[in-house]
Amino acid sequence: MHVKKIPVLLVFCLVAAIPLSAQTQHSVWLASFQTYRLDQRFSIHFDGQWRSTDHLQSMQTLLLRSGLNFRTGRHLVVSAGYAFISNRKSIAGITGYAPEHRIWEQAIVSHTLKKINTTHRFRLEQRMISNHVVRNNELAKTGTHFTTRFRYFIRNTLPFTQKEIFHKGIFAAIQNEIFLNNGNRSFVNGKTFDQNRFYLAVGYKFNPSLSMDFGYLNQYINGKNSSSTNNHILQLATYTQL
Repeated sequence: MHVKKIPVLLVFCLVAAIPLSAQTQHSVWLASFQTYRLDQRFSIHFDGQWRSTDHLQSMQTLLLRSGLNFRTGRHLVVSAGYAFISNRKSIAGITGYAPEHRIWEQAIVSHTLKKINTTHRFRLEQRMISNHVVRNNELAKTGTHFTTRFRYFIRNTLPFTQKEIFHKGIFAAIQNEIFLNNGNRSFVNGKTFDQNRFYLAVGYKFNPSLSMDFGYLNQYINGKNSSSTNNHILQLATYTQL
């Protein structure tokens, strides 16, 4: 087996290992990923994401992330940046939004095998998560917990065209990302395995700078103790590179 085929198979192995028994939710995610090139090596990254609660009742998460990219060669880009996340949280029937601040570093490795374009992303996150209690019938912040997490992401895209260079047209995408807590796990779920996200989509590339895709995303969240959540998500995402 060709060595480049092995990571593609990991997508299916990781998904197959996810338990099927979990609380079920249905939601919608909207995302925009943008990269603006400064010169041949440096670029700026930004992505914004809006995620709904179960059955689109309200906003669950707002994520805003920015960073600086440095291209070390044809196949490798390293980055670092900051992210702000506002998460909906409920305690004893009282609901509000709790902020989280993240510093992150990552490396992206890309390669092509025949017509399949593959991207690997290795990301480290330093997370500052707010702790809240109920006070005067509202959520009150009592402190901040620090924890760290590792994420591995793989995405494969297949253009529906016979042309060697893909500038415009329809494509299929399949991706998976696994999240592993590797520091102060007691502040999150108390476990190493945090969550897994599997995504299957169809997309359209309008030109070399703009594309979008739409598909099904399965998010399995490994909660505290024996609790877990299986989130069935419809996701629409746009990708801009200027």
